[in-house]
Amino acid sequence: MAENLKTTKHNDGTSIPNVTDNTAWKNLVTPAYCWYNNDILNKTPYGALYNWYTVNTGKLCPSGWHVPTDSEWTILTTYLGGLSIAGGKLKETGTGHWLNPNTGATNETGFTALPGGYRDSDNGLFVEIKITCIWLSLTEYQNGAMLRRLDYNLINAGRGDGSKKDGCSVRCIKD
Repeated sequence: MAENLKTTKHNDGTSIPNVTDNTAWKNLVTPAYCWYNNDILNKTPYGALYNWYTVNTGKLCPSGWHVPTDSEWTILTTYLGGLSIAGGKLKETGTGHWLNPNTGATNETGFTALPGGYRDSDNGLFVEIKITCIWLSLTEYQNGAMLRRLDYNLINAGRGDGSKKDGCSVRCIKD
């Protein structure tokens, strides 16, 4: 998809709980979503933030689409020349959404990555809008999940693991 997911329902029509309370968010082990800062005005540019439990239902993306695995993210970044330069090729150009300097941003892929920040699993607080974007993958790693990350001041695409309770962006890919 060419933008971050912003659905509030599973593909079977059931609602995903919108959790606004910070303490409730950090204690969740069930599906949930939110808008950055609990502000629906962030829906259009940045999409929703989901925890891994929502991703793991297998019902988040529209029919015929799925949340990518870590391996599928690797295919993309390898095709773009590797982690050391792929970030710039994915990021929206300019500083309309990204903080200056938005290093290396060319958006030559049309992916138009936007810095929607994330919701921290430790305290439920919203952090790093305009600074970073983090996407969940379907892949578990130890007690967490594999993530992909882009930052305003780096050209690389980061790969690492995070908490299943973090609220992150999601991109879907075709089956």
